[in-house]
Amino acid sequence: MSTEPNLNLVPAPEVRERNWLPVAIAAAVVLVVVAVMVLVLQHGQKAPTVTPISAPLDPYAANLPISGLVMSESSNLAGGKVTYVDGHIVNNGDKTVTGITAQVLFRTFANEVTQNETQSLKLIRMREPYIDVAPVSSAPLKPGDARDFRLIFDGVSPDWNGAYPEIRILHVDAN
Repeated sequence: MSTEPNLNLVPAPEVRERNWLPVAIAAAVVLVVVAVMVLVLQHGQKAPTVTPISAPLDPYAANLPISGLVMSESSNLAGGKVTYVDGHIVNNGDKTVTGITAQVLFRTFANEVTQNETQSLKLIRMREPYIDVAPVSSAPLKPGDARDFRLIFDGVSPDWNGAYPEIRILHVDAN
């Protein structure tokens, strides 16, 4: 008989090997969901087109005076601001206009261009229950027609002076 006390009164716990498979699957699912969200958000955003401010105006632009500019802002779901420039355009020429490409210049307090974007002018189709826009080709501007339009900006430079931007008509599709 041994006189030494038995120190192993509690059995030693079994050493289990951790199963990492469920953790790896969950991590892969999270990565796939994040990648899909990034792709969907980036697919909806087009990089703005930049045209030199010295680009010539379309010769027919003189027949398309723009008036009644109004600006507004709203928040998007991502927490950013969307800026809208609404206005009125009249076709004083003798052709039917099916497309208008406008250059929009936002300026600083020093009158320097801080943002230069070129985009297709969209006509306002209806205002209630929300404003719906469509390309000019969906409802061409016949001679003498007048319509309201909207230009949409996902972001405006923080250096912008807050004044109405300069809108230049660079290209007109007409027949």
